[in-house]
Amino acid sequence: MFKRLDPFGNPNVGVYVKATSAHLFVPPGITEQNISDLEQALGFKSIPLTIGGSELVGSLVAANKNGAVVADFTTDREIAILEDAGLVTIRLEVSRLNAAGNNVLCNDHGAIVHPELTARAMKAVQDALDVPVERGAIAGLPTVGTAAVATNKGVLCHPLASEADLAFIKKCLHAPARIGTVNHGHGLVGAGIAANQHGVATGSRTTGIELGRIDEALGI
Repeated sequence: MFKRLDPFGNPNVGVYVKATSAHLFVPPGITEQNISDLEQALGFKSIPLTIGGSELVGSLVAANKNGAVVADFTTDREIAILEDAGLVTIRLEVSRLNAAGNNVLCNDHGAIVHPELTARAMKAVQDALDVPVERGAIAGLPTVGTAAVATNKGVLCHPLASEADLAFIKKCLHAPARIGTVNHGHGLVGAGIAANQHGVATGSRTTGIELGRIDEALGI
């Protein structure tokens, strides 16, 4: 299922929302209609969450069905919410690369991380998500979590991703990868989309043609 919405008036759904194959986390303060649309599209009852008090849950959390990696300033109470949802949760080390959702692209089979992430941070990602981890970039962008969005069925990537990028992503995440855009031509599809095997939530500016490419890439 597809739903188009603008949380807090912003079409970048992936900045605010984190979906896995088993969970849906949303920030408090979005409208009841937004929550209904997200639950219908992504197939789960939403769990309210902030990270360090911030609504930017999608940018600050990387997660799959096994666990979550979160920004270093995540509070104990916020970690308890993730753990109560059954996720092994680990804070990233204090650094400029602590926005886990922006710097980690993952599904239930693997993870790709910012090329400058330290060995210690990579170990945290591996321990939390319980998947193999590789460093990499997509379309020359080190913030792989904004340059692509992944489910267990497929990966949608920045339109400038190369064939080598797509092959690398397929090898790491064990899912086919294709290029596309969101929100009427924007390449940072990870910021614009929240997705899992059930459906996609994207900004209201996303065109029908873009939805078709998203459908093909993510296997919805």
